[in-house]
Amino acid sequence: MMSARNTLPARRVAETFELRHGNLNTPFVVTVGYYPDRSIGEVFISGAKAGSEVEAVTRDGAVLLSIALQYGVPLETIKHAITRNEDETPSTILGAVIDRMAR
Repeated sequence: MMSARNTLPARRVAETFELRHGNLNTPFVVTVGYYPDRSIGEVFISGAKAGSEVEAVTRDGAVLLSIALQYGVPLETIKHAITRNEDETPSTILGAVIDRMAR
């Protein structure tokens, strides 16, 4: 049985920051939206070239991350499920965002 989705209030606290990952020349802009208790409820990532595959995958990944969080999947569970390099750094920008949020 699936748990209920915990929707965010219309007005909420958000934090925006830049994050670089990999060999890409431009930083990604990340916005994290919070529930009133300061738990994370949504993520938006932009910064890749508009219309590019990287931009689409990054945007879709942020949507899926947001949905998982809204359905109660713990951030630590997601953090341990993402692809990592041999040195345990995240392989993708989405993983780098997750690591940053988990700090």
